[in-house]
Amino acid sequence: MDSETAEEIKRHFNVVAEGLRSDIRLVIEGLAANTDRIERVDTRVDRVEVRLDRVEVRLDRVEVGLGEVKTEIRDVKAMIRPLIARSDA
Repeated sequence: MDSETAEEIKRHFNVVAEGLRSDIRLVIEGLAANTDRIERVDTRVDRVEVRLDRVEVRLDRVEVGLGEVKTEIRDVKAMIRPLIARSDA
């Protein structure tokens, strides 16, 4: 291979390498943008989880309250049954 051909190959390789560098920079910039978006979404998901935890606590309180109401209704029914039985007699 003569020096002219070697120089031509070297120039061609440098052009190709510069194109690859440019493409790699674009990929890195895209990854950085996606990472930022993912971090924002992750932050939003964390906030949603906190809110859902609060809702869960409230629902637990409602459930306890409903259990107490059921107990009270059962007690009232137990008190009313004998009265109803007496009035039927």
